[in-house]
Amino acid sequence: MQTSLLRELVVGTPVAHGQLQKSVNRYLPGPATQCQYSTATSKQMRLRTNISETVKRKLSLGARILRVGGVEKVYKQFFSVGEGERLLKVSQCYLSTTSGPLAGFLFISTEKVAFCSERSVKVFTQKGHMLRIRYKVVIPLKKIKSVNQTENVQKPSQKYIEIVTEDNFDFWFMGVLKYQKTFQYLQQAVSQV
Repeated sequence: MQTSLLRELVVGTPVAHGQLQKSVNRYLPGPATQCQYSTATSKQMRLRTNISETVKRKLSLGARILRVGGVEKVYKQFFSVGEGERLLKVSQCYLSTTSGPLAGFLFISTEKVAFCSERSVKVFTQKGHMLRIRYKVVIPLKKIKSVNQTENVQKPSQKYIEIVTEDNFDFWFMGVLKYQKTFQYLQQAVSQV
């Protein structure tokens, strides 16, 4: 697969087998695009037919979290944790990518905001080898310019959290469980830096 296609598939900085790969284009579409994606009839029908698969994945994920010893240990397993860093909040959500929403966890700590996909995704190296990696995004709190709330104008119940970095990259999170509480934790974490 060509590098340009890899850039279309991956947002943020993917980490595979403990090695940091090159940062790729981190363009994220705005909420209007997400609205079109998430309300398309064919996508809704497909989602409805996969409800049992979704439930199985959620149960499997819950079992994995229990097996590891809780979300804090999962966080430490997926991300490097600095001395004195504390995990403040974890929320299930979707990260908006150019390929569509990606289910996972949003971690808010005293040092960073991090996202890790629920399932691994396929990426291809320049030599054409396929890798399965957890899709991860790490944003140091000191690099965050703003955290914004927004909603779909046509469907106000669809709310989004936008994180804008100092280098003007946008990260859009949607379907956030406990939306208001998660937003408050984000604001609090960013304001303390």
